[in-house]
Amino acid sequence: MLRNKFWSMASHSLATKIVVLPAIWLLLISLAHYYLNFETTDRKIIRMGYMPVITNMAAPLLDRATMSGEGVRYKAIKYSSFSEMAESIRNNQIDAAFMIAPLSIVLRQQGADVKLVYIGNRHESTLVTRKDLNITEFPQLAGKTIAVPIRFSGHNLSALALAKKYKLEGEINIVEMNPPDMASALAAGSLDAYYVGEPFAAKTLKSGHASLLNYVEDVWPGFICNLVIVNNSLIESDPELVQQFVSAAARSGMWARANSDEAATIASSYWNQDVDLVNYALNTPQNRIIFDKFIPRSDEMQDIADRMVENGLISNDSIEGLIDDRFARSANLDGVTTLESILRSPTR
Repeated sequence: MLRNKFWSMASHSLATKIVVLPAIWLLLISLAHYYLNFETTDRKIIRMGYMPVITNMAAPLLDRATMSGEGVRYKAIKYSSFSEMAESIRNNQIDAAFMIAPLSIVLRQQGADVKLVYIGNRHESTLVTRKDLNITEFPQLAGKTIAVPIRFSGHNLSALALAKKYKLEGEINIVEMNPPDMASALAAGSLDAYYVGEPFAAKTLKSGHASLLNYVEDVWPGFICNLVIVNNSLIESDPELVQQFVSAAARSGMWARANSDEAATIASSYWNQDVDLVNYALNTPQNRIIFDKFIPRSDEMQDIADRMVENGLISNDSIEGLIDDRFARSANLDGVTTLESILRSPTR
């Protein structure tokens, strides 16, 4: 009887641990996430969701520039997937999202009250293939597997357009994969190729596991990888704050263009990437990245929507109500000297 009582007590204790300990761990993780991403301050805060790619370099630069001092605090929150980021801005957990372009159209069509206010740095996406395959032209990818970040991406649209151009529709297996996983998948032989924003392609080019097939600008000049959407409620409640944000983002590109070494150092610390890799991606080839084409244009977004309809990704090509270009048009790029100077922006 004593033994039965002992085992009953032991079982109860074990059951308690099974239920309580995971709950405590979850609470600790939640508190840590809150502490890291939702700091308490009297300053105004814009919480920016982003993926660690060069098109989104404004996010870590703005975070670093406002880490101390007064004025607006731009808080960069790194995501591992665009779908997770989309849910965060849909649920008002972040104020702005450095979002892959076609997904912004999907969000708007689904009823999310968001506005496109800024285009990220352009010409920073690359299609690479596994080195041992010795692929030198796109038709050689017939029967092979290519990874793209998400089906609602310009990379997917570009891959589909190339397949159509070479009459390979249905002959190439295009799969979705989070960009941070692509390099290791290619190196392990799980992928034959992948199409993604830098520095994820540069990682396998530098390591010798991949060969360059195309820079995105070779097949889609002016390509938009990521852009910035903000909640319309923020625009309505504080348009001046949105103007400060967009101006600072645009000015950060001017600073990064003139200070690529320092920009790479800052970005690498946020992205947990080697600084040499980020520098390589920023400067290979020289002057590849375009920093000053940040004003949203309806014709470019309409082209993306039309391509999405053509490939069955959406049922209609409406971009109604998505674009608000007034903030980008009012950005003044003069007088950018130091990182801190990106915050001091007169309007036009």
